[in-house]
Amino acid sequence: MSKRDYYELLGVAKTASGEEIKKAYRKLAMQHHPDRNPGNAEAEHKFKEISEAYEILKDDQKRAAYDRFGHAAFEQGGGRAGAGDFHFGGGFADIFDEMFGEFMGGRRGGAASGRGSDLRYNMEITLEEAFAGKNATIRVPTSVACDECKGSGGAGGSAPVTCPTCHGSGKMRAQQGFFTIERSCPTCHGLGRVIKDPCKNCGGAGRVRKEKTLSVTVPPGVEDGTRIRLTGEGEAGMRGAQPGDLYIFLSVRPHRLFERDGANVHCRVPIPMVTAALGGSIEVPTIEGSRARLNIPAGTQSGHQFRLRGKGMSVLRSPARGDMFVQAVIETPVNLNKKQQELLKEFEKAGGEKETSPESHGFFAKVKELWEDLKD
Repeated sequence: MSKRDYYELLGVAKTASGEEIKKAYRKLAMQHHPDRNPGNAEAEHKFKEISEAYEILKDDQKRAAYDRFGHAAFEQGGGRAGAGDFHFGGGFADIFDEMFGEFMGGRRGGAASGRGSDLRYNMEITLEEAFAGKNATIRVPTSVACDECKGSGGAGGSAPVTCPTCHGSGKMRAQQGFFTIERSCPTCHGLGRVIKDPCKNCGGAGRVRKEKTLSVTVPPGVEDGTRIRLTGEGEAGMRGAQPGDLYIFLSVRPHRLFERDGANVHCRVPIPMVTAALGGSIEVPTIEGSRARLNIPAGTQSGHQFRLRGKGMSVLRSPARGDMFVQAVIETPVNLNKKQQELLKEFEKAGGEKETSPESHGFFAKVKELWEDLKD
């Protein structure tokens, strides 16, 4: 089932300001809150939908990504269109913190400090790349420090000044009866500083939207779900504040021949019946792209496993390697010509079934005994 448009859910236009979006959300949240609608599943579902919509649209960067990519910008795992899908990190804020948090000690986390948001980037790699490692170049849409003001937010790079309302504390206090209520300063929004003459390029934010190119080193031995952290490569902070981090989540593409089990790899290899019966040697592929010779003893059966030590996956941050396990699959001859058929018939007439096929001979001997017992 497809998701409804976030603007439609909140009942606002795509050009709505942040204050209009916040006002529409609060009105709908109070109307559909589960505490006001006990046992109403429809109201609860509606409440979750509008909360999700507001979480995205209240943030300028997330809203920009949604306007450009729609719901796909925030999907994780499903619908991946290849390596390099970009997602914003972070979960949904508590509804009460959003509606009443500024009256209970201000906003949480980096809102007051202006720290940039952490970002997420999904990268798909092959099993061979997981074995050998790789150097990759990725392009990440993000917020970077404004070149015009050097990230200060002030025209010409002028520095912010102390907020005249809160005198730099970023908070305001009010006495109500026995309680002292503290909230974020409405003038500086908790930053403690204000811009007198905002930079025209960034509007005083100190950062602008831009696609950043980064080099990423994937070490040998990574597994599916491995997370790589690039410190300081997330979104730029507000007005020169600390930037966020970029988290790269790796997914390893399934291989056509090999199946991974931790540091070991498994491979099913078809072996001709004659080679399995008489013995011989075959060459099998390895994960590093070379070939390994495998000796097949006479009488090898389907399902038998051969172990090639040190031919498996690399181990992360270690010189060790896992092993490779080759599972024999004995191939029964097909499309036999007349002479081949005659040779097999002669082999069958030569007898010795008990010695040449002990498992099948023993099985049918037990079946015969079972049938005789049933007759008695």
